[in-house]
Amino acid sequence: MTAIQDFLTYLIYSALWRLVRFLPEKTAYSLFEGVGRRAYRKNGKRIVRLRENYKQVHPSLSHSELEALVRDGISSAMRYWCDTFRISDWSQERVATTVTTENNELFLNSVQSGKGVIIALPHAGNWDHAGLYYCSQGIKVHTVAEHLRPERLFRKFLAHRERMGMTVLDLEEKVTEELMSFLREGKLVALVADRDLSRSGVDVEFFEANARMPAGPALLALKTDANLITAYVSFTNSGINIKFSGPFLVRRDQSDSDEIQRITQELANQFAADIAKDPSSWHMQQRIFVERKSKS
Repeated sequence: MTAIQDFLTYLIYSALWRLVRFLPEKTAYSLFEGVGRRAYRKNGKRIVRLRENYKQVHPSLSHSELEALVRDGISSAMRYWCDTFRISDWSQERVATTVTTENNELFLNSVQSGKGVIIALPHAGNWDHAGLYYCSQGIKVHTVAEHLRPERLFRKFLAHRERMGMTVLDLEEKVTEELMSFLREGKLVALVADRDLSRSGVDVEFFEANARMPAGPALLALKTDANLITAYVSFTNSGINIKFSGPFLVRRDQSDSDEIQRITQELANQFAADIAKDPSSWHMQQRIFVERKSKS
């Protein structure tokens, strides 16, 4: 039964991907907006989770304000998917003219330092658009992707990103050594880093609650001489804005475990500051806040 479900999932995504690429642009985005509105009305698990996440971000919102934010958030998510299906057909001019940046010199200086650069970013805006923008400027992006089912669909997404010029590693494989090699060669590694519920995740304070985030960015910064910065990708009327922050200090006279905890908390603090200013671009529809384990 699972094999049949996997095949149907692949078939549906592939057909939708093909259809959306060939629809007129206005029709394609209207279609996804309609899907988002229907999802909001159905109030399924992902909408409930998005609402809970936003409630943690802005607990003082009234009911109507919170619902408006949820609708904007699901609209952002639908825009992400429509962009993703269509982006490989965009011209270089469109990619370049639909991106604005803040603190871009911080990013460029980090790249030009020759020491490598780690960019940590949350699930916000369209990070594929950001990656394509810099790849088109000759700055290759190296990243990882969570292994999803079905396998054929996962491989399709990998191939899609690699055609845009990115190098994408499978997160299920042991990739730390390979990422460190990239950084020691002075390359760019970008990691979506606002959610890790595995045992290796680092507990952090996030919007006055407990969350778990990946140790990867802090660990790579400790083990290499690379610069560590954050990026917040937010949607604009015409495309995306990329805001860079940092660099984040690495203290090598401290224990690795203490430093990984401290750095990851600093990244969480920066994510929170960016998300609070533009929460609708943070279209996180998965669990991120967790109950704190009691100490025995």
